[in-house]
Amino acid sequence: MTIKHLFLLTLLAAIWGASFLLMRVSVPEFGAVPMMFIRVLVAGLVLMPLVYIKNKQHIMYQKAKTMTLVGFFNSALPFSLIAYSTLYVTAGFASVLNAATPICAALVALVWLGVKINRTAMFGLMVGISGVIVLVWEKIGFSSDTNQLNTTLAILAGLGGAFSYGIAANMSKIKLAGISPTVSTVATQLGAALILLPLAIYWWPSSMPSLKAWINVVVLAVVCTGFAQILYFKLIEETGAANATTVTFLIPIFGLVWGNLFLAEVIPLNTIIACVVILLGVSLTTGILRPKHWIRKFRKLGESP
Repeated sequence: MTIKHLFLLTLLAAIWGASFLLMRVSVPEFGAVPMMFIRVLVAGLVLMPLVYIKNKQHIMYQKAKTMTLVGFFNSALPFSLIAYSTLYVTAGFASVLNAATPICAALVALVWLGVKINRTAMFGLMVGISGVIVLVWEKIGFSSDTNQLNTTLAILAGLGGAFSYGIAANMSKIKLAGISPTVSTVATQLGAALILLPLAIYWWPSSMPSLKAWINVVVLAVVCTGFAQILYFKLIEETGAANATTVTFLIPIFGLVWGNLFLAEVIPLNTIIACVVILLGVSLTTGILRPKHWIRKFRKLGESP
């Protein structure tokens, strides 16, 4: 990857990391579902002209049912669950929970699709799961304490969002293969908006959210969803999917940093340790870190005259 691509990758991670900050600040005013409804609706409408410019709107209409189903698992459900989680856990903590997405995707592929994984990937799954346990161990519990119960439900919601992303990733490979990413993004966002519409109406806040909250949700939709998706597709096109997905490693770092800088969120040592362990598990599961490959390289170096 060139310096330009590294800059774009870092920019993308910074933008997606900021999405947790925006949700943490504005979800209390909107509610999780209404805010995510606005997010997916505006994002879909912002990207819609790109579909018509490429004259691919007919594909969107032909695959409307399939894309709406994917939109449920890729946007409507995980966005709402993660937004709910930010009501009771910090933005940084929520971003670390979200880092478990590739591990969830591997688990879904293993159980649902019967995809075989090698020993390294299986070890990575166990490492990643242990990292999640380290992250939530002191916070989770079903006691009579209201605060702990709310935190537990928030953690389960955050992990549920990651698992939903894992389902969506595998579903997209099966049902959306060969379809333009821009088309699938627009269709899934609008499909998600359609699903969330009745719930958003039901849970619409009784009092009008502040101007700051409205600005946050528009930024979340236009920048963190619309612009970020275009940036992501550009990276996939120019550097390949494997390189582009390494953004997963940077998002929780920015989530923790933004939360600390702008919301004065404390970053406990166990959160940092859990983050490192989860990302190590992700790197092993996805094949980004290949121990055998590096062992062979070191052996060759040792054999060099």
